[in-house]
Amino acid sequence: MPDPVAVVPFREALRAWAYVALNSFGGPAGQIAVMHREIVERRGWISEKRFLHALNYCMLLPGPEAQQLATYIGWLMHGVRGGLAAGILFVLPGAVVLMVLSVVYAGFGDVSLVQGLFYGIKPAVIAVVFAAVVRLSRRALLTRVHVAIAIAAFVAIFFFDMPFPVIIIGASLVGLTTQRRANPAADKSAEADTDSSAVARPSARSSIGAALIGVVAWLAPTIVLLVLLGPSSIFSQLALFFSFAAVITFGGAYAILAFIAQQAVDVYGWVTARQMVDGLGLAESTPGPLIMVVQFVAFLAAFAAAPTGLDPFVAGALAGLLVTWVTFVPSFTFIFAGAPYAEYIRSRPAPAAALSGISAAVVGVIANLALWFSLQTLFAITGELRNGPLRLHTVELGSIDLFALGLAVASYIALALLKWPLLATLAASAAAGLVYFLLFSP
Repeated sequence: MPDPVAVVPFREALRAWAYVALNSFGGPAGQIAVMHREIVERRGWISEKRFLHALNYCMLLPGPEAQQLATYIGWLMHGVRGGLAAGILFVLPGAVVLMVLSVVYAGFGDVSLVQGLFYGIKPAVIAVVFAAVVRLSRRALLTRVHVAIAIAAFVAIFFFDMPFPVIIIGASLVGLTTQRRANPAADKSAEADTDSSAVARPSARSSIGAALIGVVAWLAPTIVLLVLLGPSSIFSQLALFFSFAAVITFGGAYAILAFIAQQAVDVYGWVTARQMVDGLGLAESTPGPLIMVVQFVAFLAAFAAAPTGLDPFVAGALAGLLVTWVTFVPSFTFIFAGAPYAEYIRSRPAPAAALSGISAAVVGVIANLALWFSLQTLFAITGELRNGPLRLHTVELGSIDLFALGLAVASYIALALLKWPLLATLAASAAAGLVYFLLFSP
């Protein structure tokens, strides 16, 4: 069966991406779940297979996979302008909200009321994520081999903190080697998408051009700062470090945040451990990519070390915008330069077979993200910020938040059984959580 992309008016797509961005809470797991619900299930603009294919590619890239996924789907529907619109809108609400919260935090040192506002949203996000895991499992895990791959991927990353690229390579090899021996359902899942046979071979010239434009846009601010201010400037240091971090960390937001937290606190001393924890709490509670916490770190670093003659709040705002730029521009570059090739290989049987294995592994990885976020929301966690929660965290089982658990269950019932709209579910959970937080929070 053909697997086309729906023809959607650009204005309608803009409204949809704005809606997705405003409801994208809970880190990459929640954001991917919201995107799947709104773009695939509710609107039917792309198929399940196209969504998983795009997600497979984005999971292989360094940086924020959810924002890259939005950019990819936007590009798929409306070309470069669609990718830019979807990617920018995905980041914009979180950037604005976190900038405001950074100003409040730097000025007053207390954002407890804001945290109370978002206390009730997190349990609803748990429901959204687990509903998405269930739906993706039904569509991606078509054979026993796929189920085994998903379980193995979950165990590998959750219990052993295995690097994500290793998991993907293993899943792709299993997909390839089992293609011919699989049952008819597996053969069907591994075959190439029929509509992709019409995809022309990507233009190397266009991809190289997109890569060059992206690299220049990404590095130009850093080079200018180094020339004008020198390497000792706080702005130069922030630009250099976060440019480096944007392209060397694989495995999603949780992997990169472990590296950033260690460097920002222990190596550079830009923020204290307490400030880093507060920033992560704010980033998880507000819409947009979890990696947006880098803006908070940059704001506080420049606020504390503002150059003579520059208002600390202005310095913080400029640093936050600078770090946001160098963090997200590479994501657009990876999509515009590489997505045409990712689409092209959909017409090739061998890559399609490998990708069927990767799709199964991605279900396991998303289940890991879902459980990680649930543990962070429902229990008190001690220890370092790392990707593998059971290996490197201490989960205090006796600290379970029964009210939050009840909200999560109620939200799942509202979404999955009663078919409430997502926004209504989030609003109801937020209102209940706020009342409880104000009445009973110590």
